[in-house]
Amino acid sequence: MKNLKYWLFTMVVGFVAVVSCSDEAEEIPQAGNPVVEIENQFSNVHFGDVLPFTATVSDDVSLSTLTAVLYFGEEEVAKTVIRTKENGKYEGTIAVPFEKDIPDGTATLEFVLLNTTMKSARQTFEVPVKRASYPYLILVTEAASYPMLPTGNPNEYAATEAFPSTDLPAYIKTPIMDDKGREIVFGWKESAIKDGVSANIPFVSPVGGKYSVTFNTLTYEASPFFKILFNEQEMNMVDEDNYQLDIDLTQGQELKIEGLSDIADWWIDADFFTKKQDGVYSFVPISGKYRIVANLKFKYFKIEVLDGNSPATLKEDGTGAIWIIGDNVGKPSVAQNAVGWNTDKPLCLSPIGNKKYQITLVAGTTVSIEDINFKFFHQKGWGGEFSDKTLTTGSDMVFIGTGEEPGPGNTKRDPGNLGLYKGKPLTAGATYVFTVDVSAGNDKAVLTVVKK
Repeated sequence: MKNLKYWLFTMVVGFVAVVSCSDEAEEIPQAGNPVVEIENQFSNVHFGDVLPFTATVSDDVSLSTLTAVLYFGEEEVAKTVIRTKENGKYEGTIAVPFEKDIPDGTATLEFVLLNTTMKSARQTFEVPVKRASYPYLILVTEAASYPMLPTGNPNEYAATEAFPSTDLPAYIKTPIMDDKGREIVFGWKESAIKDGVSANIPFVSPVGGKYSVTFNTLTYEASPFFKILFNEQEMNMVDEDNYQLDIDLTQGQELKIEGLSDIADWWIDADFFTKKQDGVYSFVPISGKYRIVANLKFKYFKIEVLDGNSPATLKEDGTGAIWIIGDNVGKPSVAQNAVGWNTDKPLCLSPIGNKKYQITLVAGTTVSIEDINFKFFHQKGWGGEFSDKTLTTGSDMVFIGTGEEPGPGNTKRDPGNLGLYKGKPLTAGATYVFTVDVSAGNDKAVLTVVKK
C-alpha cells in the first residue's frame, strides 16, 4: 500500500511538471508592428461632452482591441473599448464626465491598440476641458419652464419671476452647446442637488411674489431654501418639508430657533422643550446627542436620541433610548401624523435620567380617547421589545396585553401592547404622562401612567 501511494504521488507530481513546462512552451512571444493614427478632433471641449474619434489601425498580425481612456490627473474617468478585427478605420466616442467642483484643466486622452500577441501601440493627447458658459439654463416646473440667465458671477444663473407660489419644486437642465454636447440635468437626490437626476429640487422662498431662483453649475449651490437656525447652527434640508440637525445638547440649556416667521403657531413637544417665549426654549432631557427635525408641514420638531450618528437603542445597562410603535398615538396629533405599525415613524421617549423614559400625551390630540394599541421597543424598528413578561404596571387606566382573551382589560391585546380598561376612556383634553423605568433591569421595567 505504501509503494502504491508513492507511485500515485510521483505520477501526480510528474503530470504537474509536464503541464507547467507545456504552459511555458505555449507562451506566445510578442510580434507584429501595430500602428494607430488618431485624427485630433479634441478642441473646444466642455465637461459633459461626448467626444467622437476616428482611428486608423494596422498591423501585420491579427489585431485585438482599441481602447480609449480619459484621465483627470492620474484618475481614470472614462473608457471605451472597440474590437478591431482587421486593419482599417474605426469610429467611437468617449464621454467627458460632468461633476461638481472640478475646475477647468487639461485632461489626458490615451489610445491603446493591442494585437493578439499583446503587443501594443499608443497615442496620447492633452485635452483642455472647461465648464461651459451657457447662454442660459432652463428651470423646469410641473406647470411651466423658465430661462435662467447668467448673473455675472462665475457659473451662476438665475430666473427671476413672479412665480405662482413660494414652494417651487423644479429641476434644471442645460441647452446643448454643439454637436459634441449633451443635455445635463440637475435634480434632487439624497438631500442634495445631483447631476444626472431629474427629481424635483424643493425650492422654497421665504417671500411670495417676485423672487429669484439661482444655481451654480460648478458648486451646485442654489437658492432659495428656507434657512432655519437652531442655536445659530443652520439646519440641513432633507426635503421640502423637513430640515434636520444632529447636535449635542445639555439638560437645561437655552435653545434659540430663528428663521421660522410662524414659530408662534408651532406645536412644541413638552417632553423635550420648555417654552420661554416664541423661538426660545430650555432643553428638558438629559445631556447627550440628539437629532432635531423641523417639520414644516405639521409645524413641529421631532426629536430623537442618537448614539453617534444613528438612532440610539436601549443598552443592556438601561441607558440609550426607548421607542413607541403602534396605533392610536402620534405627534403633533393622531389625526395628522399617527405612528401606526410603521417602522419609519416611531416616537422616541424623552430620557429624563436615572434610566427613566417619558412621553407626555394629550387625550384627543396626541393619543386617542377611547382606545390605544401601541407598545415600547428597544430600537427604532423591529427587534427588541417589551412584553408582559418584561414590563409591568400598577395603572388603573392602562393595562399591558398578554395575548389572552378577554385579557386583563376585557379586550385582547398582543403581549406587551398597551390597552385601556373597558369602560374607562381617557378624559378629553387631559394630559397623561407615561414613564418607563428600567433602573431595575430591562427585563423588570415598570410603566407608570399619571393624569395631570
